[in-house]
Amino acid sequence: MTTEIILVFSILLLTIVLFAFEVFSVDKIAFLIIASLSITGLITPEQAISGFSNSATITVLSLMIIALALEDNGVIASMARFLKNLHVLPLFLLLPVFMFITGGISAFINTTAVVIVFIKIISELAKRFNLSQSKLLMPISFAGILGGSCTLMGTSTNLIVNSVAQDLGAEQFSFFEFSFFGLIFLIVGILVVTFASRWLPKDSEENLEEAYELDKFITVVFINKDSELIDKKIEDTFFFSTPEISILKLIRKGQTINDPGKYITLNEKDRLLVMCDVEMLAKLNTDKGITVHKDQEVAEKSVEEKVQNTSKKKLEDFGFVELLILPGSILIGKTLKQLRKQRFQGALPIAIKKRRNIRNTHQRLIRKDIKEISLKPGDRLLVEIPKDDVSKLHQMENVAILQEHKTKIYQNSTKKQISFAILLLVVALAASGVLPILVSAITGVALLLLTRCLELNDVYHRINWQVIFLLAGMIPLGIAMSNTGADKWISERLLELLSGQSNLIIIGLIFLITMLMSSVVSNNATAIIMTPIAIAVAIGLNLSMKPFILAVLFGANFSFFTPMGYQTNTLIYGMGFYKFKHFFIIGGVLSLILWILGTFMLATMF
Repeated sequence: MTTEIILVFSILLLTIVLFAFEVFSVDKIAFLIIASLSITGLITPEQAISGFSNSATITVLSLMIIALALEDNGVIASMARFLKNLHVLPLFLLLPVFMFITGGISAFINTTAVVIVFIKIISELAKRFNLSQSKLLMPISFAGILGGSCTLMGTSTNLIVNSVAQDLGAEQFSFFEFSFFGLIFLIVGILVVTFASRWLPKDSEENLEEAYELDKFITVVFINKDSELIDKKIEDTFFFSTPEISILKLIRKGQTINDPGKYITLNEKDRLLVMCDVEMLAKLNTDKGITVHKDQEVAEKSVEEKVQNTSKKKLEDFGFVELLILPGSILIGKTLKQLRKQRFQGALPIAIKKRRNIRNTHQRLIRKDIKEISLKPGDRLLVEIPKDDVSKLHQMENVAILQEHKTKIYQNSTKKQISFAILLLVVALAASGVLPILVSAITGVALLLLTRCLELNDVYHRINWQVIFLLAGMIPLGIAMSNTGADKWISERLLELLSGQSNLIIIGLIFLITMLMSSVVSNNATAIIMTPIAIAVAIGLNLSMKPFILAVLFGANFSFFTPMGYQTNTLIYGMGFYKFKHFFIIGGVLSLILWILGTFMLATMF
């Protein structure tokens, strides 16, 4: 093993750790990869930025833009609208119908965009018809992934695998080349998940206040100059005697006291980081001696404004609304401090509930000042807003309202029809082979712009640039593995291990390794790493490359046993309905079945 190979493996190992524990965002990790590979001389400067011009990266970007236009113009919603009429069906029929429709749409439209629309639809149906969201959300996420595996444009993973394989001399996949396999996987997945849905948790008919548990809600309160709490010890206040609220930190004159004891005396202008439920928050919000969620320097002014505003609007005219932050939202990366200064749609941000992940524990969250905690996809934001202004929140892109609020959003029917026609044209051109999928996707974007079905200014802040930068960062890592011979070194070790084994075991092992890696690393990153290795093994064994490439393609997509395996699973997990065990058990069973099935089906291709 050469020094260069050791360097590549070191960078790869560090990348896996960073991904698994979410130390940084994926786009930041991508830049770190590019910098590390360039500094160590494992790739040339031109290779370092080659990911930004890679055909798969540009194709994924173009398809994302098309998906945004389809969502904006109501195409996706129209495809799914009749689902609202299916609420009369029993769950064992409703679930497979939802999954089949989600999978069918995801075969031609960005999976994440489809699942986001279905989240909104299911949230509305749950409130109106007493349906269980937890029984539907995980299944539609799984179905979206399975459906996306049916065509070349279904997921970014498919495009990446195809692009990397082409660069290594493999034959290009046609649009529907693996659709037969994908359809079988989708049908089996629907049957398995429908049967296993009985073990999914049930969400009760709880309102927003009940949905926030004590250990999930964190905000800041200030002690005003007229507060009765001044000069009192914590043990003598309701903070100590009321179980629904706890003080996490006390900030006084720039000094922070973590987990303040009961004998500490409260002073004017003290800031308290507290945990409480929304019902307790509502009580705090009406206490003249305490100011919730305001900055210290404007605390006194805000109290006066509150009194004046109360005379104009009754307190009952205000309400709390919970927003789910979706990928592409303009709120991503913003802190509460920034949001409170800017305001949006007349809403005042109160607090956040962080998406759960491996390292985002309760203790991790409270080490930061609440104002410094930034929003990420899957987080939830609690806002206070006049009830008459709630409809304005529906105008925000990539933000789902997790409450029942009816609104009508006008969409131009002509643009809807044109957008759908352009989608069909893109699919037809790519499927027929008249144009490569890259050219057809770019053509689709151009037509959307020409017909004014899309405005680029509306797109820039909504594209999930993290995915684009991830691809751009991981592609050079694949090049570095090829430059140093790291991929060949791994394939040689695998060849030694697999020597004399049947084709069934060989293809099954590649499938399994890919699936396991995808459970902790992004599915796109896994595809970039594993595709060259799989092709090298195929060449070393003098076997057809196509089954090995498909094993990577499906294996990278089918890691259902952790919520980190795919973006939509991470999003669903962050909504708080599921625990890790639900993915591990139900998703694990599904992954196991699909692995066995896929191994036998791909083995028939030899």
